[in-house]
Amino acid sequence: MHVLSISTLFPNPVMPSFGVFVGNQMRAVVAGGEVELTMVSPLGIPPWPLSQREPYVRLKAVPEMSDRTGLAVHYPRFTTYPKLGGDSNPERIARAVLPLARRLHAEQPFDLVDAQFFFPDGPAAAIIARELALPLTIKSRGADIHFWGQRHRALRQMLDAAAQSTGMLAVSAALREDMIALGMPGERIAVHYTGLDREKFHPIERGAARALVSAMPDLEIWSKGPLLVTPGALIPRKGQALVIEALTRLPDACLAIAGTGKDEDRLKALARRLGVANRVQFLGLVDHEMLPHLLCAADVLVLPSSSEGLANVWIEGLACGTPIVITDIGGAREIVHSESAGRITERTAEAIATAVSDILAAPPTQAEVSECVSHFSWAVNARNLVRFWKDVLGAGTESGVAAASAGAV
Repeated sequence: MHVLSISTLFPNPVMPSFGVFVGNQMRAVVAGGEVELTMVSPLGIPPWPLSQREPYVRLKAVPEMSDRTGLAVHYPRFTTYPKLGGDSNPERIARAVLPLARRLHAEQPFDLVDAQFFFPDGPAAAIIARELALPLTIKSRGADIHFWGQRHRALRQMLDAAAQSTGMLAVSAALREDMIALGMPGERIAVHYTGLDREKFHPIERGAARALVSAMPDLEIWSKGPLLVTPGALIPRKGQALVIEALTRLPDACLAIAGTGKDEDRLKALARRLGVANRVQFLGLVDHEMLPHLLCAADVLVLPSSSEGLANVWIEGLACGTPIVITDIGGAREIVHSESAGRITERTAEAIATAVSDILAAPPTQAEVSECVSHFSWAVNARNLVRFWKDVLGAGTESGVAAASAGAV
Protein backbone atom coordinates (compact mmCIF):
# COMPACT_ATOMS: atom_id res chain seq x y z
CA MET A 1 0.00 0.00 0.00
CA HIS A 2 1.51 3.30 -1.11
CA VAL A 3 0.12 6.32 0.75
CA LEU A 4 0.68 9.99 -0.02
CA SER A 5 0.20 11.82 3.28
CA ILE A 6 0.05 15.61 3.60
CA SER A 7 0.63 17.46 6.86
CA THR A 8 1.33 21.18 7.28
CA LEU A 9 2.27 20.47 10.91
CA PHE A 10 5.27 18.14 10.84
CA PRO A 11 8.86 18.14 12.16
CA ASN A 12 11.54 19.59 9.91
CA PRO A 13 15.32 20.01 10.22
CA VAL A 14 15.13 23.49 11.77
CA MET A 15 11.99 22.91 13.88
CA PRO A 16 12.27 19.27 15.01
CA SER A 17 9.52 19.60 17.64
CA PHE A 18 6.99 21.10 15.21
CA GLY A 19 4.12 18.59 15.00
CA VAL A 20 6.24 15.97 16.74
CA PHE A 21 3.15 13.83 17.46
CA VAL A 22 2.43 13.49 13.72
CA GLY A 23 6.06 12.57 13.16
CA ASN A 24 5.85 9.91 15.88
CA GLN A 25 2.72 8.45 14.30
CA MET A 26 4.17 8.29 10.81
CA ARG A 27 7.47 6.78 11.94
CA ALA A 28 5.48 4.05 13.68
CA VAL A 29 3.44 3.49 10.51
CA VAL A 30 6.62 2.99 8.45
CA ALA A 31 8.16 0.77 11.13
CA GLY A 32 5.19 -1.58 10.80
CA GLY A 33 6.40 -2.50 7.32
CA GLU A 34 2.97 -2.63 5.66
CA VAL A 35 2.92 0.84 4.12
CA GLU A 36 5.19 2.65 1.74
CA LEU A 37 4.76 6.25 2.85
CA THR A 38 5.44 9.38 0.84
CA MET A 39 5.33 12.22 3.36
CA VAL A 40 4.78 15.80 2.18
CA SER A 41 4.90 18.73 4.59
CA PRO A 42 4.18 22.02 2.75
CA LEU A 43 5.88 25.06 4.27
CA GLY A 44 4.03 28.35 4.18
CA ILE A 45 6.33 31.32 3.48
CA PRO A 46 4.85 34.85 3.25
CA PRO A 47 5.94 37.44 0.68
CA TRP A 48 8.77 39.86 1.40
CA PRO A 49 9.27 41.62 3.82
CA LEU A 50 7.38 39.25 6.19
CA SER A 51 9.56 36.40 4.91
CA GLN A 52 12.53 38.07 6.65
CA ARG A 53 10.97 37.49 10.08
CA GLU A 54 11.13 34.47 12.33
CA PRO A 55 10.31 31.64 11.96
CA TYR A 56 10.19 32.12 8.19
CA VAL A 57 13.89 32.91 7.87
CA ARG A 58 14.70 29.52 9.36
CA LEU A 59 12.03 27.72 7.35
CA LYS A 60 13.54 28.99 4.12
CA ALA A 61 16.67 27.03 5.01
CA VAL A 62 14.78 23.71 5.06
CA PRO A 63 15.81 21.60 2.04
CA GLU A 64 13.20 20.46 -0.50
CA MET A 65 13.64 16.94 0.83
CA SER A 66 15.23 15.68 4.03
CA ASP A 67 15.36 12.53 6.16
CA ARG A 68 16.69 14.24 9.29
CA THR A 69 13.40 13.68 11.14
CA GLY A 70 13.71 9.91 10.76
CA LEU A 71 11.60 9.82 7.60
CA ALA A 72 12.14 10.99 4.04
CA VAL A 73 9.94 14.09 3.86
CA HIS A 74 9.26 16.50 0.98
CA TYR A 75 8.98 20.19 1.95
CA PRO A 76 7.46 22.13 -0.96
CA ARG A 77 6.83 25.87 -0.43
CA PHE A 78 3.57 27.71 -0.80
CA THR A 79 2.79 31.39 -0.34
CA THR A 80 0.85 32.22 2.79
CA TYR A 81 -0.57 35.53 4.02
CA PRO A 82 -0.47 35.59 7.85
CA LYS A 83 -3.71 36.72 9.55
CA LEU A 84 -5.34 37.42 6.18
CA GLY A 85 -5.20 34.50 3.78
CA GLY A 86 -5.69 31.41 5.92
CA ASP A 87 -9.01 30.52 4.28
CA SER A 88 -7.34 30.37 0.86
CA ASN A 89 -4.28 28.36 1.90
CA PRO A 90 -5.65 24.99 0.64
CA GLU A 91 -5.65 26.14 -2.99
CA ARG A 92 -2.08 27.44 -2.75
CA ILE A 93 -0.94 24.27 -0.99
CA ALA A 94 -2.50 22.13 -3.72
CA ARG A 95 -0.80 24.18 -6.45
CA ALA A 96 2.55 23.75 -4.72
CA VAL A 97 2.18 20.01 -4.12
CA LEU A 98 0.49 18.87 -7.35
CA PRO A 99 3.58 18.92 -9.64
CA LEU A 100 5.49 16.82 -7.10
CA ALA A 101 2.52 14.49 -6.55
CA ARG A 102 1.99 13.95 -10.28
CA ARG A 103 5.66 13.16 -10.84
CA LEU A 104 5.87 10.72 -7.92
CA HIS A 105 2.56 9.10 -8.87
CA ALA A 106 3.85 8.51 -12.41
CA GLU A 107 7.02 6.91 -11.06
CA GLN A 108 5.26 4.70 -8.50
CA PRO A 109 1.47 5.02 -8.24
CA PHE A 110 -0.16 5.96 -4.97
CA ASP A 111 -3.14 4.00 -3.67
CA LEU A 112 -4.47 6.72 -1.37
CA VAL A 113 -4.16 10.41 -0.54
CA ASP A 114 -4.25 11.18 3.19
CA ALA A 115 -4.53 14.47 5.12
CA GLN A 116 -3.35 14.63 8.72
CA PHE A 117 -5.39 17.73 9.62
CA PHE A 118 -8.81 18.81 8.41
CA PHE A 119 -7.70 22.35 7.59
CA PRO A 120 -5.87 23.43 5.56
CA ASP A 121 -4.59 19.92 4.75
CA GLY A 122 -7.99 18.31 4.05
CA PRO A 123 -9.25 20.57 1.23
CA ALA A 124 -5.74 20.67 -0.30
CA ALA A 125 -5.53 16.87 -0.25
CA ALA A 126 -9.02 16.70 -1.76
CA ILE A 127 -7.86 18.72 -4.79
CA ILE A 128 -4.84 16.44 -5.22
CA ALA A 129 -6.91 13.27 -4.80
CA ARG A 130 -9.35 14.48 -7.48
CA GLU A 131 -6.52 15.29 -9.87
CA LEU A 132 -4.95 11.86 -9.35
CA ALA A 133 -8.33 10.03 -9.23
CA LEU A 134 -7.50 8.47 -5.86
CA PRO A 135 -9.42 7.78 -2.62
CA LEU A 136 -9.10 10.37 0.14
CA THR A 137 -8.88 10.05 3.93
CA ILE A 138 -8.76 12.98 6.39
CA LYS A 139 -7.98 13.12 10.10
CA SER A 140 -9.31 15.77 12.49
CA ARG A 141 -7.47 16.72 15.67
CA GLY A 142 -9.39 19.53 17.37
CA ALA A 143 -8.55 23.13 16.50
CA ASP A 144 -8.87 22.31 12.80
CA ILE A 145 -12.57 21.61 13.48
CA HIS A 146 -13.30 24.01 16.34
CA PHE A 147 -11.58 27.10 14.92
CA TRP A 148 -11.84 26.72 11.16
CA GLY A 149 -15.32 25.25 11.43
CA GLN A 150 -16.51 28.68 12.58
CA ARG A 151 -15.23 30.42 9.42
CA HIS A 152 -17.70 30.22 6.57
CA ARG A 153 -15.24 29.93 3.68
CA ALA A 154 -13.08 27.36 5.45
CA LEU A 155 -16.11 25.35 6.58
CA ARG A 156 -17.45 25.17 3.02
CA GLN A 157 -14.13 23.73 1.84
CA MET A 158 -14.05 21.27 4.75
CA LEU A 159 -17.57 20.04 4.03
CA ASP A 160 -16.73 19.57 0.36
CA ALA A 161 -13.63 17.58 1.31
CA ALA A 162 -15.68 15.50 3.78
CA ALA A 163 -18.21 14.71 1.06
CA GLN A 164 -15.40 13.60 -1.26
CA SER A 165 -13.59 11.52 1.35
CA THR A 166 -13.71 7.75 1.49
CA GLY A 167 -13.20 7.81 5.25
CA MET A 168 -12.40 10.22 8.06
CA LEU A 169 -10.87 9.97 11.52
CA ALA A 170 -11.36 11.94 14.75
CA VAL A 171 -9.02 11.86 17.76
CA SER A 172 -11.95 11.45 20.16
CA ALA A 173 -15.58 10.41 20.14
CA ALA A 174 -16.52 13.92 21.25
CA LEU A 175 -14.71 15.44 18.27
CA ARG A 176 -16.53 13.00 15.98
CA GLU A 177 -19.83 14.38 17.29
CA ASP A 178 -18.62 17.93 16.65
CA MET A 179 -17.81 16.98 13.06
CA ILE A 180 -21.26 15.50 12.58
CA ALA A 181 -22.80 18.69 14.02
CA LEU A 182 -20.98 20.69 11.33
CA GLY A 183 -22.66 18.57 8.67
CA MET A 184 -20.09 15.86 7.99
CA PRO A 185 -21.37 12.32 7.29
CA GLY A 186 -21.10 10.40 10.55
CA GLU A 187 -21.12 7.01 8.86
CA ARG A 188 -17.70 7.83 7.40
CA ILE A 189 -16.07 9.02 10.63
CA ALA A 190 -14.17 6.68 12.97
CA VAL A 191 -12.37 7.39 16.23
CA HIS A 192 -8.59 7.08 16.19
CA TYR A 193 -6.95 7.89 19.53
CA THR A 194 -3.47 9.35 19.78
CA GLY A 195 -0.35 7.37 20.58
CA LEU A 196 2.37 7.65 23.20
CA ASP A 197 6.14 7.31 23.23
CA ARG A 198 6.37 4.97 26.21
CA GLU A 199 10.17 5.02 26.18
CA LYS A 200 10.14 8.76 26.92
CA PHE A 201 6.94 9.23 28.90
CA HIS A 202 6.91 7.00 31.96
CA PRO A 203 7.08 7.65 35.71
CA ILE A 204 10.36 8.89 37.14
CA GLU A 205 10.21 9.24 40.92
CA ARG A 206 8.83 12.74 41.48
CA GLY A 207 11.52 13.83 43.95
CA ALA A 208 14.32 12.76 41.63
CA ALA A 209 12.67 14.46 38.65
CA ARG A 210 12.16 17.63 40.68
CA ALA A 211 15.81 17.67 41.71
CA LEU A 212 16.86 17.24 38.08
CA VAL A 213 14.73 20.05 36.63
CA SER A 214 15.73 22.30 39.53
CA ALA A 215 19.38 21.79 38.68
CA MET A 216 19.04 22.20 34.89
CA PRO A 217 20.44 25.63 33.85
CA ASP A 218 17.76 26.04 31.16
CA LEU A 219 14.92 25.34 33.60
CA GLU A 220 15.94 26.00 37.23
CA ILE A 221 12.50 25.02 38.52
CA TRP A 222 11.78 25.73 42.19
CA SER A 223 12.94 22.81 44.31
CA LYS A 224 10.29 23.05 47.05
CA GLY A 225 6.53 23.35 47.33
CA PRO A 226 3.70 22.01 45.16
CA LEU A 227 4.53 22.40 41.48
CA LEU A 228 1.92 22.99 38.79
CA VAL A 229 2.87 22.74 35.13
CA THR A 230 0.87 24.22 32.25
CA PRO A 231 2.26 23.21 28.83
CA GLY A 232 1.10 24.59 25.51
CA ALA A 233 1.22 27.54 23.17
CA LEU A 234 0.70 30.88 24.93
CA ILE A 235 -2.62 31.72 23.31
CA PRO A 236 -5.97 32.59 24.94
CA ARG A 237 -7.50 29.23 24.03
CA LYS A 238 -5.11 27.38 26.34
CA GLY A 239 -6.20 29.33 29.44
CA GLN A 240 -2.88 30.07 31.15
CA ALA A 241 -4.39 33.27 32.56
CA LEU A 242 -6.89 31.21 34.55
CA VAL A 243 -4.11 29.12 36.07
CA ILE A 244 -2.20 32.26 37.05
CA GLU A 245 -5.36 33.61 38.69
CA ALA A 246 -5.90 30.27 40.45
CA LEU A 247 -2.50 30.72 42.13
CA THR A 248 -3.99 33.49 44.25
CA ARG A 249 -6.06 30.73 45.91
CA LEU A 250 -3.11 28.32 46.15
CA PRO A 251 -0.62 30.22 48.33
CA ASP A 252 1.94 27.41 48.61
CA ALA A 253 2.04 26.41 44.94
CA CYS A 254 4.32 27.48 42.11
CA LEU A 255 3.50 27.41 38.40
CA ALA A 256 5.83 26.58 35.51
CA ILE A 257 4.44 27.58 32.10
CA ALA A 258 6.04 25.72 29.19
CA GLY A 259 5.51 27.21 25.75
CA THR A 260 5.81 30.32 23.64
CA GLY A 261 3.27 32.56 21.96
CA LYS A 262 1.74 35.97 21.50
CA ASP A 263 0.18 36.03 25.00
CA GLU A 264 3.48 35.96 26.91
CA ASP A 265 3.70 39.67 27.72
CA ARG A 266 0.04 39.83 28.75
CA LEU A 267 0.43 36.79 31.01
CA LYS A 268 3.54 38.19 32.68
CA ALA A 269 1.73 41.47 33.31
CA LEU A 270 -1.21 39.58 34.81
CA ALA A 271 1.09 37.68 37.18
CA ARG A 272 2.63 40.97 38.34
CA ARG A 273 -0.77 42.60 38.77
CA LEU A 274 -2.07 39.69 40.88
CA GLY A 275 1.07 39.64 43.03
CA VAL A 276 2.11 36.09 42.07
CA ALA A 277 4.94 36.86 39.63
CA ASN A 278 7.47 35.38 42.08
CA ARG A 279 5.59 32.05 41.82
CA VAL A 280 5.18 31.93 38.03
CA GLN A 281 8.03 30.85 35.80
CA PHE A 282 7.93 31.15 32.00
CA LEU A 283 10.12 28.38 30.62
CA GLY A 284 9.74 29.12 26.92
CA LEU A 285 9.83 26.19 24.54
CA VAL A 286 10.85 23.08 26.48
CA ASP A 287 12.79 20.54 24.47
CA HIS A 288 10.78 17.37 23.85
CA GLU A 289 13.61 15.34 25.45
CA MET A 290 13.31 17.36 28.67
CA LEU A 291 9.50 17.53 28.74
CA PRO A 292 9.04 14.07 30.37
CA HIS A 293 11.26 15.10 33.28
CA LEU A 294 9.27 18.30 33.75
CA LEU A 295 5.98 16.41 33.69
CA CYS A 296 7.28 13.83 36.19
CA ALA A 297 8.41 16.63 38.51
CA ALA A 298 4.97 18.26 38.57
CA ASP A 299 2.38 17.50 41.22
CA VAL A 300 -0.44 18.48 38.84
CA LEU A 301 -0.65 19.29 35.12
CA VAL A 302 -3.22 22.05 34.59
CA LEU A 303 -4.53 22.88 31.12
CA PRO A 304 -7.91 24.70 31.09
CA SER A 305 -8.27 24.94 27.30
CA SER A 306 -11.47 26.22 25.74
CA SER A 307 -11.25 23.58 22.99
CA GLU A 308 -9.24 20.44 22.27
CA GLY A 309 -9.85 17.22 20.40
CA LEU A 310 -7.79 15.04 22.67
CA ALA A 311 -4.56 16.73 23.70
CA ASN A 312 -1.41 14.63 23.43
CA VAL A 313 -0.02 16.31 26.51
CA TRP A 314 -2.94 14.95 28.59
CA ILE A 315 -1.77 11.44 27.76
CA GLU A 316 1.91 12.30 28.19
CA GLY A 317 1.31 13.84 31.61
CA LEU A 318 -0.69 10.86 32.84
CA ALA A 319 1.94 8.45 31.47
CA CYS A 320 4.50 10.27 33.63
CA GLY A 321 2.32 9.67 36.68
CA THR A 322 1.05 13.26 36.94
CA PRO A 323 -2.70 13.81 37.46
CA ILE A 324 -4.33 16.39 35.20
CA VAL A 325 -6.84 19.18 35.75
CA ILE A 326 -8.66 19.93 32.49
CA THR A 327 -11.93 21.40 31.35
CA ASP A 328 -14.92 19.44 30.03
CA ILE A 329 -13.96 19.67 26.37
CA GLY A 330 -13.26 17.25 23.54
CA GLY A 331 -12.27 13.81 24.73
CA ALA A 332 -11.77 14.81 28.39
CA ARG A 333 -14.38 12.33 29.66
CA GLU A 334 -12.81 9.62 27.51
CA ILE A 335 -9.53 10.03 29.42
CA VAL A 336 -10.37 11.10 32.99
CA HIS A 337 -12.31 8.08 34.22
CA SER A 338 -11.24 8.20 37.87
CA GLU A 339 -9.81 10.52 40.49
CA SER A 340 -6.42 8.89 39.95
CA ALA A 341 -6.35 10.51 36.49
CA GLY A 342 -7.28 13.94 37.87
CA ARG A 343 -10.28 16.23 37.67
CA ILE A 344 -12.52 17.71 35.00
CA THR A 345 -13.45 21.20 36.13
CA GLU A 346 -15.30 24.34 35.11
CA ARG A 347 -13.23 26.91 33.25
CA THR A 348 -12.89 29.36 36.14
CA ALA A 349 -9.93 30.19 38.36
CA GLU A 350 -11.89 29.25 41.48
CA ALA A 351 -12.88 25.82 40.13
CA ILE A 352 -9.32 25.16 38.94
CA ALA A 353 -7.92 26.02 42.38
CA THR A 354 -10.44 23.73 44.07
CA ALA A 355 -9.58 20.83 41.75
CA VAL A 356 -5.84 21.30 42.31
CA SER A 357 -6.34 21.51 46.09
CA ASP A 358 -8.33 18.26 46.06
CA ILE A 359 -5.48 16.45 44.30
CA LEU A 360 -2.77 17.93 46.51
CA ALA A 361 -4.74 16.93 49.64
CA ALA A 362 -4.86 13.26 48.60
CA PRO A 363 -2.41 12.66 45.75
CA PRO A 364 -2.56 9.35 43.90
CA THR A 365 0.65 7.43 43.37
CA GLN A 366 2.48 7.90 40.11
CA ALA A 367 1.89 4.23 39.31
CA GLU A 368 -1.87 4.64 39.76
CA VAL A 369 -1.92 7.64 37.46
CA SER A 370 0.26 6.02 34.80
CA GLU A 371 -1.97 2.95 34.71
CA CYS A 372 -4.83 5.15 33.42
CA VAL A 373 -3.12 5.35 30.01
CA SER A 374 -1.38 1.97 29.93
CA HIS A 375 -3.22 1.08 26.70
CA PHE A 376 -1.77 4.01 24.68
CA SER A 377 1.24 3.55 22.38
CA TRP A 378 2.36 4.69 18.95
CA ALA A 379 2.52 1.05 17.82
CA VAL A 380 -1.19 0.57 18.58
CA ASN A 381 -2.01 3.93 17.00
CA ALA A 382 -0.12 3.02 13.82
CA ARG A 383 -1.68 -0.44 13.53
CA ASN A 384 -5.15 1.04 13.78
CA LEU A 385 -4.36 3.71 11.20
CA VAL A 386 -2.97 1.16 8.72
CA ARG A 387 -5.94 -1.13 9.25
CA PHE A 388 -8.27 1.79 8.58
CA TRP A 389 -6.47 2.63 5.34
CA LYS A 390 -6.46 -1.01 4.24
CA ASP A 391 -10.14 -1.52 4.89
CA VAL A 392 -11.08 1.76 3.23
CA LEU A 393 -9.24 0.60 0.13
CA GLY A 394 -10.33 -3.01 0.26
CA ALA A 395 -13.90 -3.09 1.46
CA GLY A 396 -15.39 0.39 1.35
CA THR A 397 -16.13 3.07 3.89
CA GLU A 398 -18.27 1.14 6.35
CA SER A 399 -15.66 -1.57 6.84
CA GLY A 400 -12.91 0.97 7.21
CA VAL A 401 -14.81 2.92 9.82
CA ALA A 402 -15.69 -0.25 11.69
CA ALA A 403 -12.07 -1.36 11.71
CA ALA A 404 -10.76 1.90 13.09
CA SER A 405 -13.53 2.05 15.68
CA ALA A 406 -12.79 -1.48 16.80
CA GLY A 407 -9.17 -0.48 17.26
CA ALA A 408 -9.93 2.66 19.25
CA VAL A 409 -8.61 2.56 22.80
